[in-house]
Amino acid sequence: MRLLIYNIAYGTGSAGGVRGIFSAHRYLRTPASVIDSIAGFINQSNADVVGLVEIDTGSFRTGYVDQTALIAEQLSGYANCAVKYGTSSIGRKIPILRKQANAFFSKKKPQQVRNYYMPFGFKRLIMEMNLNGIRFFLLHLALHRETRRLQLEYVKKIAAINPEPMIIAGDFNTFAGDLELDTFIRDLDLYDPNEKGLPTFPSQAPKKKLDFILCSRSINALSFDVPKVLFSDHLPLVLDFEPA
Repeated sequence: MRLLIYNIAYGTGSAGGVRGIFSAHRYLRTPASVIDSIAGFINQSNADVVGLVEIDTGSFRTGYVDQTALIAEQLSGYANCAVKYGTSSIGRKIPILRKQANAFFSKKKPQQVRNYYMPFGFKRLIMEMNLNGIRFFLLHLALHRETRRLQLEYVKKIAAINPEPMIIAGDFNTFAGDLELDTFIRDLDLYDPNEKGLPTFPSQAPKKKLDFILCSRSINALSFDVPKVLFSDHLPLVLDFEPA
């Protein structure tokens, strides 16, 4: 199987490695050419499962175009999308924020899909999809380190409920380094197939390893790649794998 994980930055394009006030304008408009390029890249990747972080479900930024529906139409498969903010969060009340989501796509219909909301942080969504006996989780963790630690503890409790093989992936925002994940990886008996420690952010000159695919020991990684495509400020991750 092939898994593709990508923070697509709502289709706003690459910021050239600069965040904050100098790139804030990107989040107010989305060139149609960028999301078309992202959709084309995903389609050409021939991935069986795709997890997208930062997808817009139809705000004024995209001209009210639902990016999930657009990509799902090209892939001709199953799609599950959910807003990142808790049901009582202020993020559900602000027009542009309430359209900010994460999404799973798959060629085959999954056996089960669940969405959880963590009690910590602003971005709280945990997506779970069970396909072919593997539990796929998609995360977008907090920018604050202590909040990330609490979120990882919560994810660990959910993941440990079921002994089936799992893949936990997404944008972990590990600005303090991937040592942040040592306890999480050890307690769930996972491993990181990114053996070379390839960075994913910023895309034009990557220095930080913020995006991860973490696998159960019962999953055999065949190949791992970080394609150098500049459709976002993050680089995507591609894993080919099989049950061990």
